[in-house]
Amino acid sequence: MGIKQSLLIELEKETASTKKLLVNLSDEHLDWRPHEKSMSLGSLATHIVEMSNLATEVISRDTFDFRSDFKAHKFSTVQEIIQLLEEGYQRSRAVIEISNDEDWLAEFELRSGDYVIAKMPKAGAIRFLVYNHVYHHRGQLTVYLRLLNLPVPGLYGPSADDQMK
Repeated sequence: MGIKQSLLIELEKETASTKKLLVNLSDEHLDWRPHEKSMSLGSLATHIVEMSNLATEVISRDTFDFRSDFKAHKFSTVQEIIQLLEEGYQRSRAVIEISNDEDWLAEFELRSGDYVIAKMPKAGAIRFLVYNHVYHHRGQLTVYLRLLNLPVPGLYGPSADDQMK
């Protein structure tokens, strides 16, 4: 199995896991935050989806600059966030499908203006800068769900809210 096939499997499975979380959210909770220093639930969910969608940028560019290339989204419904996830999944899948292993060995640079955040091969960038970042924030979102007494779905096996069959 090559890099492309591995990333396509991860993209599919992890997008499905993110969607399992998002469908348990309610529009009424989007402005809720567990602490004044915390992101709102809506901002956190949107950030997770925006980061998921960065996979397209990693493979199709050599450099991504948050200051000039990133466009933040502000949504008023959970369905809008889910739609962005689904659209991003389709774009990322299409771009990964046409890649080859050599593409993933090329350098990728993540910047914020003149500041270089990271520079590494694209295969490392998609894992370290995109997927691991998403998993970190998705874990935060599960805590938000628990604090709101909303169901927390199992992502890698059953959760305390899942019924064992």
